[in-house]
Amino acid sequence: MPLGPAPSGSLSDVLVGRRAELALLRAVIGSRPSLALVEGEAGIGKSRLVAELLAAPELAGTRRLVGQCEQLQEPLPLSPLLDAFRQAETELARSRPPNPVVGALAPLLPEIAAYLPPPLPPLPDQRAERHRVFRAAVALLDHLGPLVLVLEDVHWADGGTHDFLAFLAAHMPRDLTVVLTVRTGPDRLPIREAFARAPSGPARTVSLAPLTLPEVEELARGILRADLSRAFAEPLYEKTGGIPFVVEEVLRTLLERLPASEIPGRADMLADLAVPTVLRDVLLQRLSSLDDPARDILTAAAVIGMTPDERVLAEVSDRTPPEVARALAKAQAVGLLHEEDGRCRFRHALARQIVYESVPASGRRWLHLRTARSLESSGDPRPVARLAHHFRHAGHTADFVANAEAAADTALAHGNDATAARFLLQALKVGAPARDTRVRLAVKLGRAAVDGLAHAEAVPVLECLLATEPLPASVRGELRFALGRLLRQQGEARAGYLQIEDAIEDLADRPELLSRALAVLAAPETVADRHVSEHAARCDQAEEAARRSGDCDAGIAVRIARASLLLEQGDPGSWRLIDVLLRDDRLRANPREHARACLNWAQAALHIGRLDRAEALLTEGRQVADQAEYLRVAEVVELVTAAVEHAAGRWDGLARRVARLGGAMAAMPAASLDSWLLRGTLLAATGPAEEALTCLDEVVAVAERVGAVWPLITARTTLSRLALTLDDAEGALAHARAALALVRAKGTWVWGAGSVRCLVDALDALGRTGEAAEVVAELHDAIEGADAPLARAALLTARAVVARPHDTALLEEARMTLREAGLRYEEALAGERLGRRRCERGTPGGGPLLESALRAYGAMGADRDIARISRIMRQNGVPIPYPWRGGRPSHGQTLSSREREVARLAAAGKTNQEIADVLFLSRRTVESHIANVLRKLGLPSRKELRGLPGE
Repeated sequence: MPLGPAPSGSLSDVLVGRRAELALLRAVIGSRPSLALVEGEAGIGKSRLVAELLAAPELAGTRRLVGQCEQLQEPLPLSPLLDAFRQAETELARSRPPNPVVGALAPLLPEIAAYLPPPLPPLPDQRAERHRVFRAAVALLDHLGPLVLVLEDVHWADGGTHDFLAFLAAHMPRDLTVVLTVRTGPDRLPIREAFARAPSGPARTVSLAPLTLPEVEELARGILRADLSRAFAEPLYEKTGGIPFVVEEVLRTLLERLPASEIPGRADMLADLAVPTVLRDVLLQRLSSLDDPARDILTAAAVIGMTPDERVLAEVSDRTPPEVARALAKAQAVGLLHEEDGRCRFRHALARQIVYESVPASGRRWLHLRTARSLESSGDPRPVARLAHHFRHAGHTADFVANAEAAADTALAHGNDATAARFLLQALKVGAPARDTRVRLAVKLGRAAVDGLAHAEAVPVLECLLATEPLPASVRGELRFALGRLLRQQGEARAGYLQIEDAIEDLADRPELLSRALAVLAAPETVADRHVSEHAARCDQAEEAARRSGDCDAGIAVRIARASLLLEQGDPGSWRLIDVLLRDDRLRANPREHARACLNWAQAALHIGRLDRAEALLTEGRQVADQAEYLRVAEVVELVTAAVEHAAGRWDGLARRVARLGGAMAAMPAASLDSWLLRGTLLAATGPAEEALTCLDEVVAVAERVGAVWPLITARTTLSRLALTLDDAEGALAHARAALALVRAKGTWVWGAGSVRCLVDALDALGRTGEAAEVVAELHDAIEGADAPLARAALLTARAVVARPHDTALLEEARMTLREAGLRYEEALAGERLGRRRCERGTPGGGPLLESALRAYGAMGADRDIARISRIMRQNGVPIPYPWRGGRPSHGQTLSSREREVARLAAAGKTNQEIADVLFLSRRTVESHIANVLRKLGLPSRKELRGLPGE
């Protein structure tokens, strides 16, 4: 399919085997704002595909900017993005002035500063400055729209670029398409989560696979302009593995030896390329064709980087600038280099890698050292990240450690904890520094790894240091505190708690750090074997340590912990403390602490049933985290959002979102347990029951192993409720008693009210209701005066069941409590219980209550509850509304939740295949849903969907 001239350096003017991928990218560009990831192994044709896309006639009126990520990156600035912006000089010169905030980019883009607003005065806070630069970049992208921004080789991008892309995904300009190319590999691409959850819609992933045998044959035929025999095509396919770049390089080599017309008959020449890697052989042949001076200069270039600076190259190779220029020209002539933006660059990373590996190890070390020395003389700012790289490979440990630590310090100064943690880990693992240096680096790592999400890598480093080094008490205490926090974030609640407990004595002379450690120990939801009174004592100790330290921030941290502890117990005074803290300028001046506090309080508010406050706190926490680009809490924000949606009964699409949370690739394993608990809770209502049981049993097993008490109590309670719906009263009783034992040991009766309700229900089902009166009284005394709608409703329900006959006035009070709290699913369950009792007693109003609960279940897609309540309605002679006759919703002329979702995407212009990809359905299923939607709405075609209100 000819699409114009081939990209520079390519032998073929035909794109082979990528029709579907190109069509998908065109569709992405046609539905701005949009995001796309083009992924595949090295040489697979990612850049070629993008080049074809940008050459398409329909993009003639659309600006296109391309930035290239380098393999060696500084933490800042955003070099690939800035490279792309430099290409916009002409457009900026003739356009209206951009938004004034774009002036924040002027110091970073001196080449085009004349066309940008004047620079802005610097901000005292580096994180605020970084945020302003991000806003400026987004504003400039918006100004240049409609625009296609391509960033190539994002797997090499620095942490700052990844952070910006996450920010951009959440603030996409209306007329922007972003296309990233990325090499597939074992490492997780940090930007994937942000792109998957972008408000404008998830990024489309275009995965490129090797060409098939017929496609390799087609590509070779187009290059050679001759028919190919199978005797030539098959060994060509075998030797190249179907990688387009390798196919072209092999054929380029053959074309240098023979006329194109003769090559298809010379399959024997392919046999001459029989080496472990065909690409290596091809490029080494090209390398060997150069004379000695050119080869020496090119190998030095491979050590320096993908786009070597010619000044540095001249110094490293000890050649004059003219000699360097001639050598680069020769390398370009044989296809090892190509010109890009006026500079010589290796044609591909594999080309650089093969040239690099052709140098003996001793020679590489020498070249790395010369490169480092040259970079050292380049002036300020010192390129410490690149210096660390070169000193490391030169074998100069001390220089490597010093520059790695400096690079980490630079990253921390810019709020880039993840980059800092990577440098510190390298320095500790590779450098084997002296004891004092190792301890200093480990302390910095402990601070950086918590927010840098480097838990798994940092934990063994800290554990080893604590086990093998005789450390001063204060240092040992700080490392134990850091290790405890990391273990907690990995989901190891008990192990982390014990580490922090062990740190307390060592931190006696560091009251500021001691207060923070004690504040962590005050959190009640983490461990099962500490009574809430012990957490309160820890909070008192933290308060005293903070007062002794005189540190205002430590005092704020302790007050946050105090508010959380009170809130988890339903203490009404917690809200006064929280409201005061939210107005405190000292908290607002620390956005990370502010965001964490809001999210922790939002979760605690959900635990007690205060949905209104949870939603408000979540909104504030999300806004603060977004403004601060605080990526560490991104998964927590998503988890709390899902929990809020669940509590509010907004379940449309919730199961799919929850399934994506807390997987094996989760950056915050501590959130995984809560996400699995939420998934099990959803499955208990939506089915199948076997999946719900399996999921909740796994939560119990993991929570018991790690010592996490909140998920354990809740999972046991949910299992008890599920067992009751399966007519397993004995199983329900066992789970409720297990949960209640945890509640008594912990002293958190607000959390345990649901287990008491399940215990009473199980005893009632077994005809042993009289045994429940004592525990109901115990619950009443424990939560009296608490501001906890969930616990209050559970107590009212338990009291109603204990009363003989069941007290419907108490059941009505419980239902109204849940209704006023906005807990729609719990309200529906309470309404079902009350309606059933009224029907059984012949009291008016039972039927409408059952029908209302049925409709609520239907809106949420709670199929198991729908089946149960339909059976109850039939048993009591209550008419079942038409859509639910037969026990499951047929939805009649009303769209199901899935059909509404499909209709919304179709209305947005998505194809059936695109809808299938987004919703993880088969194309045939999507086609069936579309047909049902059109039939139910009486529409002649899917084009009419675009005019639907709200679609």
